[in-house]
Amino acid sequence: MHMGSRIKAILIKEFIQLRRDRLTFGMMVGIPIMQLILFGFAINTDPKQLPTAIIAPNPSAYTRDILAGMRNSDYFRFEDDTVTEAEAEEGLQRGELSFVVTFPADFGRDLVRGRRPQVLIEADATDPSAASNAVNAFSRIVDDALRDDLVGPMAQEKRGQPAVDVVVHRLYNPEGITRYNIVPGLLGVILTMTMTLMTAISLTREAERGTMENLLAMPVKPVEVMIGKIAPYIGIGFVQVSIILLAAYFVFGVPMMGSFSALFVGLTAFIATNLALGYTFSTIARSQMQAMQMTFFFFLPSILLSGFMFPFLGMPNWAQWIGSVLPLTHFLRIVRGTLLKGSDLWDILPNLWPILLIFAVVSTIALLRYRKTLD
Repeated sequence: MHMGSRIKAILIKEFIQLRRDRLTFGMMVGIPIMQLILFGFAINTDPKQLPTAIIAPNPSAYTRDILAGMRNSDYFRFEDDTVTEAEAEEGLQRGELSFVVTFPADFGRDLVRGRRPQVLIEADATDPSAASNAVNAFSRIVDDALRDDLVGPMAQEKRGQPAVDVVVHRLYNPEGITRYNIVPGLLGVILTMTMTLMTAISLTREAERGTMENLLAMPVKPVEVMIGKIAPYIGIGFVQVSIILLAAYFVFGVPMMGSFSALFVGLTAFIATNLALGYTFSTIARSQMQAMQMTFFFFLPSILLSGFMFPFLGMPNWAQWIGSVLPLTHFLRIVRGTLLKGSDLWDILPNLWPILLIFAVVSTIALLRYRKTLD
């Protein structure tokens, strides 16, 4: 047999193996397509339509002009016409609002009299990149909105200082330090990668080492196998958490303002959910390689669509829907809320229950997929 025939035989064998290993072939095709879609359509470093609340005790025509300019800029999306200070503070605390704009009660009267009334914009600066463009554009939006109003006796205000004094408060991260946003996020990213991978290879490793027969012969139920496989890694997860939090505080100077009991609850739910996800992958995969491929296929959208690398609110609605079913999206809000905003257990509940729901769903799938025989 000459060299060409031998190479042809190897090629045929490889194509046959690829045809049999459909999961690997699907990953080879699916991952590039996923990257093209995510980077081409979902990622946006200049977020628009950010949720905004307005406090305007005595709205005037000038107030309405500024609000119209904000709306036309596409940076701001008004959640309600007006809210109270307590409602606005709660919205910022829970991450439901990105901005709160406050007009004083005498805004219109002071503007007419040339007193340069103040307008306060409060921004959730836990993610500096998400808020910076909108905040920087706000002064220009106010000036443009009032240009047609400053006529007649008010025209002199155009020649001096701006007619309105815009005051900016960047809450929770006033200096806009990027590591305050990145380092807590890394806690979630590292746990997602390691916890999912550890249990993703658990059952496939048993099969490849020939110990699966012993496991199946044991008088244990699928739920008992799952708990036994997951429980040891929860402790390992908290070892990682301790290392990262100590480094965050002593090395990077990340403030820790909130309730550690709330953070502990969120961490426990998040770690258990990622372990359950990995275990589910192990019930589907036929080999450790397939399990690792599935883990990477899950990890890629998690890191891109969760709000870790790019502003979550800057993505289109369909990408936000996908991100909302990823545990990392909700955990990032929990960890940033507890460390930077001083959130307690009540504040993290809107992001805790989705993680618990994901845990229940993937655990059910894992138990249904568990094979009681080697066939």
